Amino acid sequence: MKKLWDISPPVQPGAPVFPGDTAYQQHWVASIEPGCPVNVSAITLSPHVGAHADAPLHYDPTGAAIGAVNLQTFIGPCRVIHAMGCGPLVQPEHLAHAMTGLPERVLVRMYTRMPQDRFDIDLPAFAPETITWLADSGVVLVGTDSASVDPANSKTLDSHQVLRQRGLRVLENLLLDEVPEGDYELIALPLKLTTADASPVRAVLRTL
Repeated sequence: MKKLWDISPPVQPGAPVFPGDTAYQQHWVASIEPGCPVNVSAITLSPHVGAHADAPLHYDPTGAAIGAVNLQTFIGPCRVIHAMGCGPLVQPEHLAHAMTGLPERVLVRMYTRMPQDRFDIDLPAFAPETITWLADSGVVLVGTDSASVDPANSKTLDSHQVLRQRGLRVLENLLLDEVPEGDYELIALPLKLTTADASPVRAVLRTL
């Protein structure tokens, strides 16, 4: 039987968000009681809470909303590459050991333990030349356990702009703490949010 790895962190009150972004909130609008047969809740959240897929609209004012992106990109063979302790920016040489026979999807583990109770303002990110290098290697989707592919204080979002220029999709906030380096099947489908700049995903890996 194929092993299933859940690589989605919990989405709940207190789940970290970028400073100033909308935190997860939930309240009940109906509760099971005499005359009411169901529980119904309402939730408020940023689409960037937890494991999520950015839409081109997030970093391109004329980009597509997440509901319009090709779902095929988010399902298929992928490789998990470990790059823990590599400093603030993951460079091509940090991934070079795992580049032979690279599939179209690459998930990079940057944390030894991903912070799930706070936003890491010193989050690890990608050097833009690393995204370019991956695109040149045929990669169509890049994923990370960091909250962003760019440093938290970046105003130019250089790595996001390479994603835009090269047409790559991105997954952020993946939980890769227990996942060994190697090849898997990725399934991480975004919701069909027709006007949104991102979508939560329930991201899983299956052994091949």
